[in-house]
Formats: sequence, structure tokens, C-alpha cells
Amino acid sequence: MTVTELLWSPELVQKYNVHGPRYTSYPTALSLQPGFPVSAVKAALRQGPQALSLYLHIPFCQQLCYYCGCTKEVTRHSFKADHYLDALEQEVALYQPLLAEKQINAVHLGGGTPTFLTEEQLSRLVGLLRNALPLQQDAEWSVEIDPRSCDSAKLAHLFQLGFRRVSFGVQDFDPAVQQAINRLQSYAMVEALVRQAQQLGFASVNLDLVYGLPLQRPDSFASTVQQVIALNPDRVSLFSYAHLPTRFAAQRKIPTQSLPQAEDKLALLQLAIERLTGAGFQAIGMDHFAKASDPLAQAQQHGRLQRNFQGYTTQGQDALLGLGMSSISQVGGVMWQNHKELQPYQTLLVHGAWPVERGYSSTADDKIRAALISQLICHFQLDIAAFSAQWQLADFWDYFAQSRSQLQPLIADGLVRVTAQRIEVTALGRLLVRLVCACFDRYLQLAVQTSYSKVV
Repeated sequence: MTVTELLWSPELVQKYNVHGPRYTSYPTALSLQPGFPVSAVKAALRQGPQALSLYLHIPFCQQLCYYCGCTKEVTRHSFKADHYLDALEQEVALYQPLLAEKQINAVHLGGGTPTFLTEEQLSRLVGLLRNALPLQQDAEWSVEIDPRSCDSAKLAHLFQLGFRRVSFGVQDFDPAVQQAINRLQSYAMVEALVRQAQQLGFASVNLDLVYGLPLQRPDSFASTVQQVIALNPDRVSLFSYAHLPTRFAAQRKIPTQSLPQAEDKLALLQLAIERLTGAGFQAIGMDHFAKASDPLAQAQQHGRLQRNFQGYTTQGQDALLGLGMSSISQVGGVMWQNHKELQPYQTLLVHGAWPVERGYSSTADDKIRAALISQLICHFQLDIAAFSAQWQLADFWDYFAQSRSQLQPLIADGLVRVTAQRIEVTALGRLLVRLVCACFDRYLQLAVQTSYSKVV
């Protein structure tokens, strides 16, 4: 894709500058209901797929980043992580009997800041998982890293523990932008860690970028993208900044007037796409880029790309077990989430109780729509006849009658092409594939739903 192919008029930008889900699940996490029974969790694990991937949330951060919307606890007290690991050990013990016949083929540490943990705490956590859970011998271990909390010794320790995929949070290399989001980290610091990771033999190095941050300009962001390309990562994640100050208190420290306007934000995205694809990266879905040899790119090429609460993945989208405060699980059409606050999460586990706060069991219609949305957001096209046969739909457009009418404006504006055989998201529409998916979302009222990030 080139900037020319993605040319947007100011009118189109304003028309589609609306809020919408990122569809890491369908229904989205907003559908989760309180009082969800633990019996439903147990049943989902007993009846669900044998192969699972595992996500562990490490909520601690030493410093508050103003842009961040993640669930986190800001502290400099390392002992708090010891108490948290105690709780995780209790949670693992609750799940252990239900996982005896399962296989865990991937482990991902996210946050927060997983590298807030000391080397000793990391060893304890990995030892707990290896001893208590049915991990495959070749399970894929990945971890998110804040360069400010990971030195050379800790990175080497992660490799020794078995981690083979690392993701470094860059966001932007411009010092003015870093100052505005309270996240100062030099290019030299990131470069040293990336080079070391490559020398150690990590199988994949990912760098995270965010566009739409305060004070970002095309020239400075172009410099950041070029610096990222020079680091030669295997993957690049390019996320849109979601400014929701009524929901995330820290974002109130970012003056709204410092943020790029919708047209300027879209220009940043177009610039990054052009530079990254020009450097040989393959565009994956709506916000990832990977080298052609990367498993994520190969999964897309062979129609196996999936999406779950961790984003685009080669693992199962309906086979994710989340542990830790605020973690969300999705197994066999059932979703559940742990308490978002640290104290209730830990207190429940101290007393031997499950920390599940809310959940949802998908209906038959949910599963059909989830499969359709996944296909569009991963592969930008849908074979209508094949999908109808797979889900036993006598008449596709009769079933999705309301969706067809909602698609009409997007078709008229050149975002989508619809024929008797297929639905195809155009090059222009790929930037707004979330809006295409929203046409098939029976729960969504886009005009009033402000709990989601803006699409542009």
C-alpha cells in the first residue's frame, strides 16, 4: 500500500472519525456481566479445546506513562510483586486440576511492566508455571519489555529462562513527544537492548509504536519510523493512541490541543505504512507489520491468522487462558475476567476463592458473527458461499439483512466491495476495517458508544 492508494479526503476523515471497538473479541469485553458463575468457567475449560495459550498480567510500573490505558499499579516497591506472585501461585493451583488433560503451547507476559520483576522474581514465576502447568516442551515464551526497566543482565536472564520472543515498547523516539507522555528513553538505550536480543538469539524482536500522541508531527514521526527500521526488528506493532481522559485519569495530563487532528493522525499512519512496507515489512491486519519469513506473516499468507485479546496471533482465538489481575480468558465461546483492582484480586485468592469478577457465554449467533468479524479483520475478505456452508446459513444476506444496509455508505465511499461471491475490504477501507466489522456487530450503537477508541 502507498500513500497515494490510501488518499483520504478531509470529508471522509471527518465522516468516519467515530468511536469503535478493536475487535480483539466478539462480543467485546464490554459485554461481560458481573456475577458470572465459576461453574461456567470450569465447564468451559473441561469442554473447550485441548490446546491453550496462556497470558499473565504483571500490573506493576515504576512510573506513570500519561498515554497508557492498561490496568496497572504504579509503585517502586519490589516486595509488592512478591505478594502478587503469592496470589498467582494460588490462582494457578485453582486452575491446575482443570488443565491436567490440556496442553499449553504459548506463554505471554504482559502488563503493566513484566520487567518490573527482578531476576529472582522472574525465575520464581517461570518455575511455578513449568512445575504446575502442562506446558509443551516447545511452548513459545514471549514477554513485553519496558527498556527503562530492563538492563543487559535481565535480558540475558530472560533468554536463559526460555523466553524467545520479546516486544520492546518504543512508542516514539522524539524527546518532545516522550516528555509529553512522561516516558523518557533514548534511542541508544533501546538500540543496545535490541542488538543484544538479536545477538543472544531471540527468535523474534517486536517494537511497539503509537501514532496520534501529543506533539507528533510527520517529520519527527518519519524519523522515528526510520530509526525503527534501522534496528531491523522482526515485527512492528503500530497502535492508534486512544484519548479517553474521562476513563483514564492519567490522560488528563495530556492537553487535548497538543494532539494531532484527525487528518494529521491519519497522515502519520499513512506515512508509517508507506515506510514500513517500503522497507520490506508485510502489513498484517490493521496494525501489525512483519517480515515475510515471520510466522505471523506466514499465517496471514496461508489464511491461518487469528485475533484474540492479545491482538493478531498464530495461536487459537478461542483458546486463551488469562491469569492475574484484570486478565481476560476466552475458551470455547466463554469469556471471563478477573478483578481489575489489586486488593480484591489478592484477597480472594488468599481465602481460596476464585478472582473472577465478570463473564459472558456466547450464543450461537455470537459465534457466527465472531467468525465473520475475525475473517474480515484478519484477511480483509469473506467468501460468502464458503462461510454460509460452514455455518449452515440458508441465505447469507437474509441472516445479515441489517448489516447489508449498514454497509451501504461504506460501499458508496469505496471502503468495501460486495459481490454475490464475496465481501472485500479495499485498500482504502483497510485503515477502517473496524467500521466494516461494526456493521456485523448486533450490540453496537456507534453513534453513542464512547467507551471505545476513535477509529481515526
